[in-house]
Amino acid sequence: MKQLKETAGKIKSMEIRGAGRIARAAAGELRDYAYRIRIKDIDEFNKKMKAAAGLLVSTRPTAVSLPNAVRAVMRYEGESVAEAKSSINKLADEFISNSENAVKRIGEIGSRRVRDGDTIMTHCNSAAATSIMAAAHEQGKNINVIATESRPRMQGLITIKQLDSLGIKTSLIVDSAVRYFMKDVDIVIMGADAITANGSVINKIGTSQLALAAHEVRKNVIIAAETYKFSPRTILGELVEIEERDSSEVISKEKLGEFSNVSVKNPAFDVTPREYVDLICTEVGAIPPEMAYVIIRDFLGWGIEEMNSEGIW
Repeated sequence: MKQLKETAGKIKSMEIRGAGRIARAAAGELRDYAYRIRIKDIDEFNKKMKAAAGLLVSTRPTAVSLPNAVRAVMRYEGESVAEAKSSINKLADEFISNSENAVKRIGEIGSRRVRDGDTIMTHCNSAAATSIMAAAHEQGKNINVIATESRPRMQGLITIKQLDSLGIKTSLIVDSAVRYFMKDVDIVIMGADAITANGSVINKIGTSQLALAAHEVRKNVIIAAETYKFSPRTILGELVEIEERDSSEVISKEKLGEFSNVSVKNPAFDVTPREYVDLICTEVGAIPPEMAYVIIRDFLGWGIEEMNSEGIW
């Protein structure tokens, strides 16, 4: 249980960050936790696995990739503990492998939308979005990237480090300069933490204002997202919970203590309406946001009946 709690803590504190990395970490931890359980009763084993799944999912409420990864592994079967462990191992390894391959495939598909000489604006840090830029660069396209700082966690610094290592020319800007520099941009490429059934995108706070600025000047917005980032629950009308993080990410508790009438609002994500998204690039193809439901139905394979009868963690 100690290692399980450590992994959950790393996800919650964002030591493990990024929707894809979170999903793979959760799948891997469930696999490893299963093999650490030293009991022979299958009912007790199932109870422990369900508790572990609940703990992991509770750490990041907005990252839909997390419950989707957990759900994929928790579909295990087995009449004995040994059979269950074998099934969990297979499902977890398949999920992790498919996730890693998905990023590469998204890069291949999305790079076809990037032209030689394009200037790309991006926000936060997304392995899927970076893969598109990396693939375009590898194809010999001369691209430039404008990356935001992505406050308050400054994930943009991770992005510029990755792009710099690839030899891609990159400019770092403060988040509030997005509209100023949009005139120099040819295309916007960003990731997603969740995509709803109607094609709206939940991503790092600031994504919606970037998409709005792009829409104003008629610049295309591409969202790079693996299929497991689509939210089945939204088919039932549920809203994706927007995570509110600690004020200490914005201002130290000591500094905040100097004020008597000040509070800090720190939402980690915002919602970008589908009207501001031109294309969602997944590992199974590039789709308009209106086709999000098809991904949930045909590739995640979750019907309304299943969600109503069993629920999703």
